[in-house]
Amino acid sequence: MVMLETQRLIMRQINESDWAFFSDLYRDQEAMALIADTQTEQQILAAFESRLPEWRKELPQWLCLVMIDRDSGQRVGLTGFVSEWMPHRIAEVGFIISPRFQRQGYGKESLTALIDFAFSQCGYHKLKAVVTSGNDASRGLLMRSGFQQEGCLRQNYFLQGKWHDDWVFGLLAEEYSRG
Repeated sequence: MVMLETQRLIMRQINESDWAFFSDLYRDQEAMALIADTQTEQQILAAFESRLPEWRKELPQWLCLVMIDRDSGQRVGLTGFVSEWMPHRIAEVGFIISPRFQRQGYGKESLTALIDFAFSQCGYHKLKAVVTSGNDASRGLLMRSGFQQEGCLRQNYFLQGKWHDDWVFGLLAEEYSRG
């Protein structure tokens, strides 16, 4: 079972007790505005259940970590990555932070720990991220964390009734430096 710790956060693999938080976050229109359209209860449950099995990098499944504030014990958000281990040793990172905890440094803190885990403990060659155009907060977080914007996939994602571009980011293990 994966568990990462930072100065302010404990990040542990999602489990059954996180259903209410996961469901509330996926229903939060502000949090999901540039991530996904409104989903049914069944769709949210399917996403949740797909993240419950014990994670193995060799499988194309999400490592979904719940971010928990050390002091308050409150759940802050979700972070993790989906593995594309064979043959490329690549993982796609993703994160959602509850709006009430945004702009407090939790994103950077959690992403730094996730990057370190992916490169130093798992042996990934590259991390990538795909962000819907207009999501400047996520774009900025990725770039402050060392990712480079590698491209733009034009009209690649249909969201809220219209086509959006996707920004593509990457970070190579050889480019990553701790601290």
